[in-house]
Amino acid sequence: MLKVNDIRKHFIEELKNENFSRDKSGVKTIELIGASFHANEEAIFGTPNDEYIADELDWYRSMSTNINDIGDRDEPPAAWKYSANEHGEINSNYGTLIYSDKYYRQYDMVLDELLTNMDSRRATMVYNRPSIWAEYNENNKNDFICTNAVTYYLRDGAIHAVVQMRSNDVVFGYKNDYAWQLFVLEQLVADYNRCYLDTAWDADYRKEMTVGNITWQVQNLHVYERHFNLVK
Repeated sequence: MLKVNDIRKHFIEELKNENFSRDKSGVKTIELIGASFHANEEAIFGTPNDEYIADELDWYRSMSTNINDIGDRDEPPAAWKYSANEHGEINSNYGTLIYSDKYYRQYDMVLDELLTNMDSRRATMVYNRPSIWAEYNENNKNDFICTNAVTYYLRDGAIHAVVQMRSNDVVFGYKNDYAWQLFVLEQLVADYNRCYLDTAWDADYRKEMTVGNITWQVQNLHVYERHFNLVK
């Protein structure tokens, strides 16, 4: 399987060859359609902003759908402001999508599925939804959820994640999304092990699980022109 460095090399080569596409605003991008790789690094280009990532994780866990609740800052990040309506409301609080009753407590459902069926192929948290076509631009939002779904597999003593995304910005998007997906995977492993020990499963094939691999699958992985200077 490809790794992050293979993806890095692709974008370096695309930029060198000036193989550009353009987004809806006419800005140049370099892209990879149908990307699939082992997410073995926390960034493809650039450096993670640990302070912002901590704020975003706290916001996801709060399940607030208002971007004004992201950390203690004068104003929300520009990318979120672009996605929100005039009141700051968005669709893409990922904590809401997997933890809330509104979306069927998918985190809990996946945990239960893994505990009861170690060979399961349906331990999936669905982020996107058909109704997004009516919801992405309601009240002047611009937020068509980027993550489609994440499926978890209990294999070889570890819990692995396969992240499936509609669209992913290499520079800002990947770093922050990777941090979230790693957080959820680590939480899932810890909760699985706690439940396993607390309930004293008597099946002799069970054991405590470790954090496995994250496979990153993206329909469109891209770098915007303003970040071309980072592609090196």
